[in-house]
Amino acid sequence: MTRILAIADEKTQALSVAKIREIAPDLVVSCGDLPFKYIEYVADAANKPFLYVPGNHDPELKRDPSTRFRDPRFHQDWEDEIGPQGGYNLDGNIIEEGGLTFAGLGGSIRYRPGANQYTERQMDWRVRRLELKWRLRKLTGRGRIDVLVTHSPPRDLGDMPDNAHRGFASFHGLINRLQPQIMLHGHIHPHGFEKPDRQLGESRIMNVVPYKVLEVTP
Repeated sequence: MTRILAIADEKTQALSVAKIREIAPDLVVSCGDLPFKYIEYVADAANKPFLYVPGNHDPELKRDPSTRFRDPRFHQDWEDEIGPQGGYNLDGNIIEEGGLTFAGLGGSIRYRPGANQYTERQMDWRVRRLELKWRLRKLTGRGRIDVLVTHSPPRDLGDMPDNAHRGFASFHGLINRLQPQIMLHGHIHPHGFEKPDRQLGESRIMNVVPYKVLEVTP
């Protein structure tokens, strides 16, 4: 059993160092739109590895700082660094950690100029590239995906009707083919209302804003 502390979108004082150590996660997972220093703080307090995907308010995680997008309206405490230090960028990748296999896709639907935003067609291509990596792994007997980590939810499964918070339709096919036990996402703020888990086939879809604790059996 692997205990995951999943975080996204909102910093919360509820995650004090004492609280994080009480949770005692085996792994920290960020679903995006959090200052990198905050992700590092949570992972350092847990003293465990962490994985992350970028959200639409995150900068581009590129090696050339001159090409990276910044919107001064959001998260002004970010520093000029390429992602949170010490973690694994899961965006478009498949990574084994904590006895589980994770696949990830960051970003949101495109609704304004900026980084980590995609049209439905662009995300469909990203889904296809991720699936190609998965199919190549299947050839070596490593086709199991335990947890799918995204920033946005699937379309009509926990998303919102406004342009900025629509989910991706292409995630439906991705989930049906990869059949993860759990999909973790952010992007949709609760605003004081409970965001219930959703179900697609055998996969449970969880909105983790601002944080969720879950246990997954490999």
